[in-house]
Amino acid sequence: MIRISERATIFPDSPIRKLVPFAEAARAKGRTVYPLNIGQPDIATPAPFLDALRNYKQPIVAYGQAEGDPVFRQALVEYYREVDIDLKAEDIIVTQGGSEAVLFAFQIATEPGDEVLVFEPFYTNYNAFALMCDIYLRPVRTLASTGFHLPGDDEIRAAIGPRTKAIMLCSPNNPTGTVLTEDELRRLGAIARDLNLFIICDEVYREFCYEGGHTSIMNIKGLEDHAMLIDSVSKRYSACGARIGCLATRNKEARAAAIRLAQSRLCPAVIEQEAATAMARLGLSFFEPMREEYRRRRDATFEGLMKIPGVTCLEPKGAFYLMAELPIRDCEAFAKWLLTDFHYHNETLMVAPGPGFYAQGKYEHQGRGLNQVRLAYVLEAPKLQRAMAALARGVEEYTVVNPS
Repeated sequence: MIRISERATIFPDSPIRKLVPFAEAARAKGRTVYPLNIGQPDIATPAPFLDALRNYKQPIVAYGQAEGDPVFRQALVEYYREVDIDLKAEDIIVTQGGSEAVLFAFQIATEPGDEVLVFEPFYTNYNAFALMCDIYLRPVRTLASTGFHLPGDDEIRAAIGPRTKAIMLCSPNNPTGTVLTEDELRRLGAIARDLNLFIICDEVYREFCYEGGHTSIMNIKGLEDHAMLIDSVSKRYSACGARIGCLATRNKEARAAAIRLAQSRLCPAVIEQEAATAMARLGLSFFEPMREEYRRRRDATFEGLMKIPGVTCLEPKGAFYLMAELPIRDCEAFAKWLLTDFHYHNETLMVAPGPGFYAQGKYEHQGRGLNQVRLAYVLEAPKLQRAMAALARGVEEYTVVNPS
């Protein structure tokens, strides 16, 4: 019998999506399931994007430029100028979502067998991207009790090995909602300069900072040759299915390599780029009501969570996620149980179990994240309040049968 590759067999299940069949089964029983497992906003995609799709006039949907449409790239330059990031159009390579941008960054920074330093918990798909590139994620743990902020420099430096070629970070953070301070970014920048490492920063949630502003890695002095920015229109404009992102860097050699990688997949989606150009020109005022809406959702989720005895979670400051420690030994089992065996007033919720947001493979630490779940507060506040009431009742019932 023909066998598939070992790499394919060890590819991790997504903690975000693997429980979907159980949710569908619960809905088939007539239960309401609140999907807090995935960052899919319920806010309408901006009308200019949809109008541009409807009004596309070209008789042929032809190949575009590998590095992206020049008009869209210039629109991005103007958007970045509004958020005080100085970039030129040639610094930007348009990608098929932020996912391809991360893949390009990993491929530019590493050889097979190399390592990228990450801070646990981290966006789960970094594990998959590392497998695709035949590299390893070398983790540094952050703690719920500190709001998942960075540990001291000594601990970070101690985790860097001879094959570590880059530092990967995300701010505002998915899954924790942590917004790294300018001082934290400066500290990481100093380490990257000292050890000649790339520093890759995923900033797709830039607009969603609820207390204070956001500092971009592109604004940390001295990192012109080190920094690579990952970005996307998915969450910023509630256009997750558009699959338009970008990689930006001032490093000319890295930029040239990114263009060669882009050429190998021909071009990013042409019609979506034209539509995304209209969104990029909406201006920063577009985000003010959206940010306030997410702040209300954050508050509703966090307040409900804090009513549950034994929960550890500091208030998230950005993005639309939080990572909470529950008084439960195995949140993998608990998350499934919420869908298969539990309901409260015929309602339940889907969460993303914590272990999937930790390193897998060579540097995996068994048991990390087992008492954690990620919640995405992407629903209206009244629905989130009901979801938190169901979670509180679920924790109460589950711990009676499965005491810690």
